Amino acid sequence: MKIISEWFQRLFNDPQAVILIVVLTFGASVILLMGRDLAPLLAGLVIAYLLEGVVQLLQRSLHLPRLVGTVLVFVLFLAFVLLLLFGLLPLASRQFTQLIQQLPNMIVKGQNLLLSLPALYPEVISEAQVLGVINAVKTEIATWGQNVVSWSLAAGMGVIAITIYLVLVPLLVFFFLKDKELILQWVHSFLPNDHTLAQQVWREVDHQMGNYVRGKCVEILVVWVATYVAFAYMGLQYAMLLALMVGLSVIVPYIGAVVVTVPVALVAFFQWGWSSEFLWLLGVYLIVQGLDGNILVPLLFSEVVNLHPIAIIAAVLVFGGFWGFWGIFFAIPLATVVQSILKAWPRPLPLME
Repeated sequence: MKIISEWFQRLFNDPQAVILIVVLTFGASVILLMGRDLAPLLAGLVIAYLLEGVVQLLQRSLHLPRLVGTVLVFVLFLAFVLLLLFGLLPLASRQFTQLIQQLPNMIVKGQNLLLSLPALYPEVISEAQVLGVINAVKTEIATWGQNVVSWSLAAGMGVIAITIYLVLVPLLVFFFLKDKELILQWVHSFLPNDHTLAQQVWREVDHQMGNYVRGKCVEILVVWVATYVAFAYMGLQYAMLLALMVGLSVIVPYIGAVVVTVPVALVAFFQWGWSSEFLWLLGVYLIVQGLDGNILVPLLFSEVVNLHPIAIIAAVLVFGGFWGFWGIFFAIPLATVVQSILKAWPRPLPLME
């Protein structure tokens, strides 16, 4: 108990540290306890945070008043959302429906391929092993089909939620951007007069998180477009759907690229078989991944704090377990938050002997 007491006093003897821990505890509690109810508000806050950098850029470069820059950015944001809703997503949805319709034919073709393996490689694989794999795959597909049916039955309630998001979130985004200074003044009114440590942590977190999140959105769009152009040029079926999956895969470092390779390779194989087109497609896909990892990522995230791969994977697992998709999306910036807090936390001076 003495060791614990000394450790506690050493870490929390600074009032600034106490203020910081209270702010962090309050914010985390609100998100954990009321995150689902406040989802539209949090979504609007996140989008406004993403667009804030564009508004500031217009203010600095074109010397526009904040209201004019806010209106211009908001109109561009609405145009982008409408393009997604009525242009790109319906195409991806149609391709997903076509893929589901072609799935039985792909399963039959894959089953025939597996059944031919014992005759080609009898010393490596047996017919019983192949049948076991086929039965396991059939069981997984049946379970997946039941989940799809359950999801489709619950889609009616989802339509209402989506409608609410489409109305409330853009409205919240506009007011968050327009009244940023008023909101920040209101928040500061509840903080102690001296909250230097909290301000220091926030400045570093704002710098790191803003760069990362905006850069990640640009990376998703660039990878999505580049992959779609490559897939469409080569004539790959379901090009828009697969390109969208490749673009979203960059959200999860390391793991996403590996996972999304499976559907890309399977669709290409069932379309062309073991052919030069199949190999060219995989080569182009690997080139896109290589350009993303070696050129685009260093260019976009040159100012982001470098994190060890173990820390990145741990952050994805922890925050993804807490908040699902959004936890995965913000795993790395949240990890930088933790790193910023640990870096700024006051440490007592070593005792002089």
